[in-house]
Amino acid sequence: MTHTVFIDGEAGTTGLQIRERLAGRSDLEVVSIDPARRKDAEARAELLNGVDAVVLCLPDDAAREAVSLVTSNSVRIVDASTAHRTDAGWAYGFAEMDKGQRAAIAGSMRVSNPGCYPTGFIGLVRPLVAAGFIPADFPLTVNAISGYSGGGKGLIEEFEARPAALGSRDAFRPYGLTLAHKHLPEMQSHAGLQHPPVFAPAVGRYAQGMIVEVPLQLWALPGKPDPADLQGALEAAYDGERFVQVASEAECAALQAVRAGAGGYVAALDPEALNGTNLMRLFVFGNADGTQARLVALLDNLGKGASGAAVQNLNLMLGLEEGLGL
Repeated sequence: MTHTVFIDGEAGTTGLQIRERLAGRSDLEVVSIDPARRKDAEARAELLNGVDAVVLCLPDDAAREAVSLVTSNSVRIVDASTAHRTDAGWAYGFAEMDKGQRAAIAGSMRVSNPGCYPTGFIGLVRPLVAAGFIPADFPLTVNAISGYSGGGKGLIEEFEARPAALGSRDAFRPYGLTLAHKHLPEMQSHAGLQHPPVFAPAVGRYAQGMIVEVPLQLWALPGKPDPADLQGALEAAYDGERFVQVASEAECAALQAVRAGAGGYVAALDPEALNGTNLMRLFVFGNADGTQARLVALLDNLGKGASGAAVQNLNLMLGLEEGLGL
């Protein structure tokens, strides 16, 4: 059986990557609106209601409008915007987040694709809250850097312009300085926290890939866990998972090893290492006496953080093999 899929917003960064991941599949037919009727509301509504599944790659308000146009009870929707990520009527599309989440996605007609930063944060924090190592009311900070592709067409154009035209050669640009980033509600809700974390995102002068980090004062946690405890909890949470992997203690120790003759700096994680994949890798780094830790998630902001997760969710909703196209 061939399922029909409409990507509403297929010309955007996420839409293009989803289409690329679906290309060549015999089990899916991607349909597009006639360019001459792209602004025709009736034609768009007809297409939204005439396929098996819709993937929305639109700004929040446009995504809400698109959902309102779907009157068919048989059309499944994956929404890549922020609009429905904390809506109780929508399944949250992070299949590995909880043991029952995959089934919730497969059984839902409405799935909200997670944000890229929240995927890393929730992936690190939720299992530790569930295991009792991090109290739900504990103050947390998340530091993160993403490639500029996560900022959409405007930021891509700015960063890919000639440096002279930029008026700036910044290699690292912090943003979200109002402490009111739109990802905060889903971070708090799906990590199981009573308060939003302090979120310090930044964009780097490279196209895609990201690192999300949560530093922890382990001595301040009620049970005073050590890094090995956190490592074990993450390994248990993601045991057998295909797309979320926990780096071993040996791998983390090797990354912590100081390079001889290099001024004492440590081996670096490459934010671009997982580009083009649907993988996320989690790391636990601890200090020598076990009183501090840095939790790190490595992923492609356009992969597991966007288009890869959307295809994974689409596969689950249509009853197909989860990893097809990934």
